[in-house]
Amino acid sequence: MSMKDHGEACFKQAQMFSRLQSFMSDIDFLACPVTQVPPFSKEIEYIEEIEGVRFNTYIDWMRSCSDITTTTHPAISVPAGFTPEGLPVGLQIVGRSRDDRSVLELAYAFEQVTETGKKRPAVIDN
Repeated sequence: MSMKDHGEACFKQAQMFSRLQSFMSDIDFLACPVTQVPPFSKEIEYIEEIEGVRFNTYIDWMRSCSDITTTTHPAISVPAGFTPEGLPVGLQIVGRSRDDRSVLELAYAFEQVTETGKKRPAVIDN
């Protein structure tokens, strides 16, 4: 990576941080999907397409969590339920910058109330 590329990436990351920080000025938390698809076969390297949208890399199919990561805002994934086929689904809780503790507290409260984390999906070997 050239210094110019590095500088542009840092600038874009700072913009993402700033935009999310501004967006969350009067919002305590965001609740978002962890990934765009439920768990898939270990034989599949990564999801290459969702509803007609093609992905070129491993990271592209999980943009909902990878983009949040680049903003440096605290985020955590908690068990949120199951698909009709019994596959686990996660909820991503995102907080304000440097407010990690409140994210952990909300995640803990969510898990205590829903008890979804105590339920185990059937293991499928394929």
